[in-house]
Amino acid sequence: MASWLPSIPYPPPGQPGYWHPVTSTLQWCEEDYYATYYSAEIINTLTNLMFIYLAYKGVQSCRKHGHDAVFEVAYFGYFLVGFGSFMFHTTLKYPWQLVDELNMIYTTCLMAYASLSYSQTKKTQIYLGVFLVLFCAFITAYYHYLQDPVFHQTVYALLTVFIVFRSVYSMETSLRPSLRKSEERHRLERERSGMPVDISREQQAYENERDLEILRTMWCLVAFGVSIFLGGFYIWNLDNLYCSTLIRWRRSVGMPWGFLLEGHGWWHLMTGIGAYCYIVWGIHLRHILNGDQEHFQMVWPSIFTLPEVVRVSNPPGEGKRKGNGTIAANGSANGTANGTSHGTVNGSANGHIKKTK
Repeated sequence: MASWLPSIPYPPPGQPGYWHPVTSTLQWCEEDYYATYYSAEIINTLTNLMFIYLAYKGVQSCRKHGHDAVFEVAYFGYFLVGFGSFMFHTTLKYPWQLVDELNMIYTTCLMAYASLSYSQTKKTQIYLGVFLVLFCAFITAYYHYLQDPVFHQTVYALLTVFIVFRSVYSMETSLRPSLRKSEERHRLERERSGMPVDISREQQAYENERDLEILRTMWCLVAFGVSIFLGGFYIWNLDNLYCSTLIRWRRSVGMPWGFLLEGHGWWHLMTGIGAYCYIVWGIHLRHILNGDQEHFQMVWPSIFTLPEVVRVSNPPGEGKRKGNGTIAANGSANGTANGTSHGTVNGSANGHIKKTK
């Protein structure tokens, strides 16, 4: 391969660097300072620009389409993950390692707050916020004491699994007609029991079809995000297991072709996309919980483009909507719109919005 590909040979190992000495507790498979005197791991550094770009794109989308402020804060945390990782791989200094790894915990806790605080009372939201802040403080102090990356990776994995499953539960119970009891058989049961039914058969069928289509799209996004995240994790593990072989191959093919064999760089790119998709999914789920399926849609032309939740019309009572996704009084429960609750109102299924003419 090296005989016919135009390439630049790698310099001898052990090159000097601007940020010497290394103080981090982790060392990656990418060789240090082979490309520039000023960055220890150039590919692991530059691939974090994906986080920074997508954070900017996400904040712009939140401001343009009026998504809840908690998601703008989550995108800021996502930016700090990318920036911290950028500086960590540039310097291989322990303080930047903490910024990189702990911001992953903090951002996940922000998404946990966005999910768990929905439609809760102000008092419950405060207690939840205080608990998560104390939890983050404990993780920060204990990780600094242990200095064991396995502890950080375990906590991050458990938090991520919990919040993803919690969000999937909310998505299913909010959209699937059989779970929110909005199928025709449920309507007939209410009629037979003498309960008032305030929605027509045609409107109910329309909403069920609409929500099932949204559910299919959201499950596609879940499958895409989880697959690309796990794919990045798999490539990173190959990087760890076969590091000496990969270094030999890189030196054989030379630069820039050897850059493609930097497994941790692929981990950055793929997890950056996966985490971005998760935040978009969380934004869409929040609008669904608010009963705003008619007013916000997820635009995702293909798997080769990134999804975005866009506003297509203004929700009724938008001025009364609070930062945690609830709506103020006037006879409405938390998370309602125009008198229709997230649960049931007068025996009707949740989240109903009259079809626009």
